[in-house]
Amino acid sequence: MSENWGELITKQEKGLAAQVDALNIKKEDGASAQPQAGAGASKVQNQTENTSESTDDTDETGQTKSEISLLHKLLNTRLVQAKADIEVLRKDPNSPLYSVKSFEALHLRDTLLKGVYDMGFNAPSKIQETALPTLLADPPCNMIAQSQSGTGKTAAFTLTMLSRVDTSLNYPQCLCLAPTYELAIQIGEVTRNMGKFMTDLQISMAVRQQRVTRNQPLRSHVIIGTPGTVMDWATKFKVFALNKIRVFVLDEADVMISQQGHQDQSIRLQRELSSECQMLLFSATYDADVMAFAERIIPRDPVVIKLRREEQSLDNIEQYYIECADQQGKFQALSNIYSAISIGQSMIFCATRKTASWLAEKMTADGHAVGLLSGELDIEMRAAIIKRFRDGKEKVLITTNVSARGIDVEQVTVVVNFDLPLTRDYQPDCETYLHRIGRTGRFGKKGLAINFVDGNRSLNTLRYIEKHFGRKINRLDADDLDAIEKISA
Repeated sequence: MSENWGELITKQEKGLAAQVDALNIKKEDGASAQPQAGAGASKVQNQTENTSESTDDTDETGQTKSEISLLHKLLNTRLVQAKADIEVLRKDPNSPLYSVKSFEALHLRDTLLKGVYDMGFNAPSKIQETALPTLLADPPCNMIAQSQSGTGKTAAFTLTMLSRVDTSLNYPQCLCLAPTYELAIQIGEVTRNMGKFMTDLQISMAVRQQRVTRNQPLRSHVIIGTPGTVMDWATKFKVFALNKIRVFVLDEADVMISQQGHQDQSIRLQRELSSECQMLLFSATYDADVMAFAERIIPRDPVVIKLRREEQSLDNIEQYYIECADQQGKFQALSNIYSAISIGQSMIFCATRKTASWLAEKMTADGHAVGLLSGELDIEMRAAIIKRFRDGKEKVLITTNVSARGIDVEQVTVVVNFDLPLTRDYQPDCETYLHRIGRTGRFGKKGLAINFVDGNRSLNTLRYIEKHFGRKINRLDADDLDAIEKISA
């Protein structure tokens, strides 16, 4: 990759530092740094992590669940306007189900209500309307809640914790577990911001590099951290009593069970809680593994709230394929498409970082405003690049599979599969294909998906995908500009 291209990327991502600073992450020099664990809500101290990979020609087939979850949290600065129905499962189906349309109806203390409004929450989200009256009711009710990212579940359980805290009692009363350091930091920031007007509130982050002194009780009211560190604080260093916890939250349960050891640690912690403790579990998915885990963690007939995920559809996406001789032929076909039709914003998917970088250079040289997204970038930088694209600062986003999910940009009218998606064992990946082309045709609008084929293998992959979805993918001649113009009509 040329030095000029590196400078271009640096300029493209200008302003990222301010966004990272906004996360309130503090870098430490190493294991010798010993920040105080009982810092106040405005003094949460953290450490960044380098997650870069080493080679540019690596096939990229997706992200870990924790990476996907964190990326969604960083991107969803505003609530997703979910249209799906709420499903509530209760032991007694005849008991009344309450919902609220305003935060005032929850009768929150003034300092907490002020914090909610200061964060920009003007009215409860769809899941909050149903979940909050149940979460805040007395006597406390246990709950399992499932919803997609961005629907307000973090704010919901944070509001529950802060509502139950008595700041006149100087010991931990609320405990929140997150599967990774980065996700814990995000929750800590939400809690700090929501509780900013609760002047006596103290928050401790039980994450790496946070030191505690054995047998010296914490005076903070809320602990947020990862299972291993929380386990050490409670059982090894004995700085807080699990049986005094009033609210126990386990967030990102689907990610938690994918992390080695976290599932067992979470269950061991839960067993030490009192029978009066309110226990809450949140998950983006609710498949069989998550259900089994939830049933072990959350006892006593919890209320189950599910936000039905809206199904992706190919109904409003027109699909085409173009046969090309080689990679250069693909680029020439792409150039013809961009010269023949008007494109608002587009996403182009490549199999490797090397191909993505090459294509980004070529398109930039042709005068396109291009963003480049791939797996060697850390999560915060990926989020910043996606935000620039979502804000319209770049018209083309060239990417590997790292952004196949979670980007909802109304202006994306065209998706190009520069390379068709394959699984790790090089079989046609129909699920990734659906998520890729699903980046267009959003919000009920017409979308266009164009696939490049450069040999028998990729043509067979296309035919397999075509058969899988039962949808015809029509051939398009890249040299026929009249035909290309017609597909956008």
